[in-house]
Amino acid sequence: MIVRKGDRVVVQGMTGRQGSFWTEKMLGYGTRIVGGVNPKRAGEMHGGVPVFASVRDAAQKLGGVDVSVMFIPPAAALAAAEDAIGAGVKLLVVLTEHIPSRDVMRMHALAGAAGCRIVGPNTAGLVTPGEAFVGIMPAFNPRIFRPGNVGVISRSGSLGTLICLNLLDAGRGQSAFIGIGGDPMLGTTVADALKGLEADKKTQAVVLVGEIGGSMEEDAAATIKAMRKPVVSFIAGRASPPGKKMGHAGAIVMGNRGSYASKRSALESVGVRVVDTPAAVSDALRL
Repeated sequence: MIVRKGDRVVVQGMTGRQGSFWTEKMLGYGTRIVGGVNPKRAGEMHGGVPVFASVRDAAQKLGGVDVSVMFIPPAAALAAAEDAIGAGVKLLVVLTEHIPSRDVMRMHALAGAAGCRIVGPNTAGLVTPGEAFVGIMPAFNPRIFRPGNVGVISRSGSLGTLICLNLLDAGRGQSAFIGIGGDPMLGTTVADALKGLEADKKTQAVVLVGEIGGSMEEDAAATIKAMRKPVVSFIAGRASPPGKKMGHAGAIVMGNRGSYASKRSALESVGVRVVDTPAAVSDALRL
């Protein structure tokens, strides 16, 4: 789930407004974009990148594709995911939000059977500072992202950006940013992302940006307990009222599990330093 400079990336929906804008940014950063997908414009060049009718077509003609990132509307997301998974893509970054639940479940089932990891839906993407990024994170801004040794996991792109900015203000760069997404049904969980950063040689510490709702942070406690690397966490939503959805589709508390108190207790029980504000993360990493 950590994107690398040599990964061959295809952009589904590359010729649209957002796809075009972010493809230019990704290319400029060094991401190895080998093709885009738009059946109506297959055979053309767009921004210096060849356009294919499908990911399958791109994989066949290019000798394989490693990563696909989707700038695709909700109604077409399942078909786009089926195309990418069928093409043998091993990492599928799903930026799209508001995908019908039935389509999301089908997408995850297909990916699991094919050995494809989905990041998202409703993710801001992945950044490996100094190497590559896929998605809509401002990796190209040197005030936010620089190579370092702190891995950052976040459901929220905006909160993740703030944490990365605070880390750089304190002189700490990032080894990787993993935006797992804000939907209730995610292809990559907090525990999955923690395992990826634990295995990453460049990562020496991890910042987990949690949110109220769901149980991913509580469920990840067992993973953290087995980790060698220190974990610091900020959990958004401490003052949120129970039963009220806050921002992300997954950020709704039902009962005690998924609450701020439940998440903080579970994380602190396995040695995580949970801070009250994003600005306190850097100081906690030094302790």
